[in-house]
Amino acid sequence: MDAALTAEQDEIRRTLREALTRHSGPDDVKAAVRTPAGHNGALWAALAGRLGLPGLALPERHGGAGCGTVELALAAEELGRSLAPTPLLATAGLAAPVLLAHGTPRQQADHLPRIAAGELTATLAVPGTALATALGLTGDNRGDWAGGGRTGGVQARAAGGGWRLYGQADQVLDGHTAQLLIVAAHTGGYARSRTLLFLVRGDAPGLVRVRRTALDETRPRARLELRDVEGELCGDEGGGSGGGPGHGVGAVLATVGDRAAALLAAEAVGAADHALARTVTHVKEREQFGRPIGSFQAVKHRLADVYVGVQAARSAAYYAAWAAEAAEAAGAGTGAAAGPGGGGAGERVGGLALAQGLEALRRAAAEAVQLHGGIGFTWEHDVHLYFKRAAGDELLFGPVHRLRAYAAERAGLFARTGARTGASAGTGAREGVEPPERGEPTVRVTGAGV
Repeated sequence: MDAALTAEQDEIRRTLREALTRHSGPDDVKAAVRTPAGHNGALWAALAGRLGLPGLALPERHGGAGCGTVELALAAEELGRSLAPTPLLATAGLAAPVLLAHGTPRQQADHLPRIAAGELTATLAVPGTALATALGLTGDNRGDWAGGGRTGGVQARAAGGGWRLYGQADQVLDGHTAQLLIVAAHTGGYARSRTLLFLVRGDAPGLVRVRRTALDETRPRARLELRDVEGELCGDEGGGSGGGPGHGVGAVLATVGDRAAALLAAEAVGAADHALARTVTHVKEREQFGRPIGSFQAVKHRLADVYVGVQAARSAAYYAAWAAEAAEAAGAGTGAAAGPGGGGAGERVGGLALAQGLEALRRAAAEAVQLHGGIGFTWEHDVHLYFKRAAGDELLFGPVHRLRAYAAERAGLFARTGARTGASAGTGAREGVEPPERGEPTVRVTGAGV
């Protein structure tokens, strides 16, 4: 892995930063979130149509630029710096990769060129509040998060040669404006229980879309109610969660989730870096006892800790983006987790990078509020937007400890043991505790409460 950016990547960063500096200042962001769409349509038209952001990581055969996840992470970092609300994450980070990995050739030809050209926005809709679970970030997504045949979730039934969907999804990113929805729905009842993906038009009859009030207004989301809505099966029916190994919906969503986590981590790094820069500027200007407060050793130490956290998060984010890109290039992007000590092109580290990024942003935003003093607590100042982004993203995609716990579980860091009696376990062993084998770590999970 070469950590240095290429000239093309530097140009992407410079161009985006200039455009966002001109058109997405703090006042522009506050005005954009109050619009019905929740984002600045003119800014999105410029980013999507003129700069081609949605097609940045799409193959050239589908009208994209042919770049990769690293370039898309650069764009996400710059958007994070300004907290500019756009449909980029939903369209290019979630929906487009799902179509690319799971859609039929006809579906890809119909939708991906329009996404790349900025003519179509799309998003992924999963039932209830299970977005992080469906993306395989905080737990195994092979369960019944899509409804499991019970009341609730989103259900699909075959009817008249097509499919009809009914149910509800509560945390759909940009779901109130997306022109194309990729909806995960349960079908087959108990006998052939599985999760399939369906394409639903944003203006389909029976679809009710309501923008939700959220802690972080710069991350607009919606509640979708599907009332006998017509849907088109995404991919072939054999590609459901009951399909062949590596081709199920769970595997596809886990791979897409790892890539999306890398983009979210880069976005969090951009936000944390900007919050830190704003705070450093303020402490250099704010005086107390006749000197800038930034000259106090305690303030220096606090900001130094924030700086170290941001740099560590940046390294993790770009490594995760590189790993996701390498997995795709090597044909390893099947959703299979790397084994203990695994590495290389097949590893999934997006969840860990996201945990690092969210932690860095939370600390940077908290210090920004504290060190800005009284003004940092006011609505008029924009520091509170960064604090809300940190809290909102952790609620939606975390929390941090669950991201790390699941990564540790997948890596096999903690070996689970069955109950054994003291006599069978050996001399001095307590009931239900197995002594470590030679060469094994001594940390073991023996109870559900750990």
